Amino acid sequence: MTQPGRRRRGVILALLAVIMLLLSSCAQIPRSGPVGKSKDEGAGNPNAPVFFPAAPREGSSPEAIIEDFYMAGSGYEDDYPVARQYLTQAQSVTWKPDKRAIVFREAEVVKSSGENEYLYVLDLAYSVDADGVATQYPPGTKETIPLTLEQVEGQWRISKVPDGTAIPEETFKVIYGAFPIYFYDPTFTYAVPDYRWFIKKNTVKSMTSALLAGPAPYLRGAVVSAFPSGMKLARESVPVVSGAAQVDLSAKELFDASAEDRQRMQNQLALTFRSQPDVINVQLRADQDLVRVEDNGTVLPPVVDKTVPARQIAVNNGELVRYENNRITPLPDIQSVAGLGPHSPAESPASQTTAFLNGDKTTLYSIEPGQPARQLTTRSTLTGPSFSPQDWVWTAGPGANGAAEVVAYKPTGIAPGMAIPNVTITPSWLSGRTVKDFRVSREGTRALVISEANGKSTVQIAGIVRNPDGVPKDLTAPITLLTTGAADQGVWVNASTVAVMSASATSTVVPELLSLASGEAQQLAPWDGLTSISAGNGPEQIFGQSEAGIFQRVGNGWELQLKGPTEPAFPG
Repeated sequence: MTQPGRRRRGVILALLAVIMLLLSSCAQIPRSGPVGKSKDEGAGNPNAPVFFPAAPREGSSPEAIIEDFYMAGSGYEDDYPVARQYLTQAQSVTWKPDKRAIVFREAEVVKSSGENEYLYVLDLAYSVDADGVATQYPPGTKETIPLTLEQVEGQWRISKVPDGTAIPEETFKVIYGAFPIYFYDPTFTYAVPDYRWFIKKNTVKSMTSALLAGPAPYLRGAVVSAFPSGMKLARESVPVVSGAAQVDLSAKELFDASAEDRQRMQNQLALTFRSQPDVINVQLRADQDLVRVEDNGTVLPPVVDKTVPARQIAVNNGELVRYENNRITPLPDIQSVAGLGPHSPAESPASQTTAFLNGDKTTLYSIEPGQPARQLTTRSTLTGPSFSPQDWVWTAGPGANGAAEVVAYKPTGIAPGMAIPNVTITPSWLSGRTVKDFRVSREGTRALVISEANGKSTVQIAGIVRNPDGVPKDLTAPITLLTTGAADQGVWVNASTVAVMSASATSTVVPELLSLASGEAQQLAPWDGLTSISAGNGPEQIFGQSEAGIFQRVGNGWELQLKGPTEPAFPG
């Protein structure tokens, strides 16, 4: 971008910020909406900021028109009226700004080879589709938007442009927010957040449409919805009247649903709308008529952000122990495993089954009260075990041909000598990579996968696909979380956040919090020699272990808890 262009953008952003702050301090959104067709202006955040971009200036060059057109993408109210002024009349009618939001760090207008043709070259930060699914990109990722201009009554106007908007990252962070819409695990026991990016002002309609469209690609097949495929909104708005979000659905699918499914639909919507300050409850409607949802007690509300017990499993003097309240106690009725040199212990959140690796981390064992340890698998290297609430224990390592494999075993309740149910998964997206860590989420529908190729680590989250009987079947193509440094170890902190780090016994380690609700990593306080990390319920319950002992995150630092036990891990 030319220097004048950058200065112009900076001046415009500064002026818009002032206007936005003034408006956001006094704007009020009605707490009710029209009964008929509406634009959903009464459903969203009453304090959402509003931008008023500049209209086209007489005599502007093609480059200025392009820059100012995309700056006008911040003026979303009333269907982007200012941005449309930069387009020819025909293009203004057909341009669909809500198809995609492209978020850039820097932009430059470049003249193309054709007459009156230009390229808007972007350093891409995010891409957000029509359903709010965001994809994050590292610095240096380029995207090029082709545009054609023509003169209309002596003024340059854009006659050809792809659908969607392109806005600066700093503007995006003000206008848009990350909001969870909720789906279920396949048993309808747990609620699973699916974070989407929506304009803060008009979120209820956007949330509802996204919910009906189904989960984000990385969750498809791993989660389920109470809404059948094909169910749509019967009108274009979701008005909020006296705190009630009126969700008008296609009548046939709604009436064909069972009473239990309608209850689950209402629960799913209520969870999704709970981030909206003007929504108190949810009404299901068919052709604008209220559909009463009977609660006969057979449908329990799903568990949101499943917690783990306060205890941790650890290794002390070569034995598996329980670590809780800064005390060490033996695991109940667990035989000695000192001869196996246990490392990376894990405990099931659903039973008393535990698992661990041997001394050189090549063999996975499980053990139950009153029984000897049993060998599950041996590889040249294995990741530390991780349990799902369904009592499957997971690990990853290279297969016979060297390809990365993810394996799961269900040893709980299997008599000694009997075959243990197991599954081997070879995801194509792990081809050529070495899995460094694999951690199942608390509700069992997702996995944190840290892998490495060519010396570069990647942190990803994939969905866990299961057969109807609950047996794991596959992993979905993942989403990638950007870190500021390398990572080879990670844990779930809650349903939307993971903590990762690059362990080192000899160097300073800086753990990071990565959130599905934010595109920016949060660095925790550095600490020397951290070799393992664990997390309970929330960012305040993060523990690290070094040669000096077990430390807990306290405020912006670390506080020594106990010296002796190693590799503590919460159930899961």
